[in-house]
Amino acid sequence: MNLRRFTLLALGSLMVSGMAWAHPDAAHVKAENAWARASVPGQQASGAFMRLTAQEPLTLVGVESPAAAVSEVHEMKMDGDVMRMRAIESLDLPKGVAVDLKPGGYHVMLQQLKAPLLKDTQVPITLVFKDAKGELSRLHLQVPVRLTPPAGTAPAESGHMGHGAHQH
Repeated sequence: MNLRRFTLLALGSLMVSGMAWAHPDAAHVKAENAWARASVPGQQASGAFMRLTAQEPLTLVGVESPAAAVSEVHEMKMDGDVMRMRAIESLDLPKGVAVDLKPGGYHVMLQQLKAPLLKDTQVPITLVFKDAKGELSRLHLQVPVRLTPPAGTAPAESGHMGHGAHQH
């Protein structure tokens, strides 16, 4: 009985110490000036924006949020004379280089909203990263919902397509 208890305790401590070796959540990515655009009742989608700086080369490979049925990383770019928005599978984050997710460029797209994103509330968003070894890590954020970008960030571009009108 004592040997069995010792074995279980030893296995338990190995599991805990093994978890300590796992890639720490978010210790390697800094998110600044995060905000999500407020929506109105009936609006099915909205965007979230931020500046990400990785402390090691990483790739943003996913987005999760309980506020939306579909969460993706999107890019907007000109295709001839037309601004197009599309989901992308990944976004490279070079070590130490700030990458802006902003209106009119790369951004987080929250689609099939479960409820309106109300001004002065927060929306939980989790960013999923992959490192050079293929290990996944997550950055859990509580993103403030606003009508406009926070001071000190790039203003929305005048030609920006409204997120509410975007559907796949």
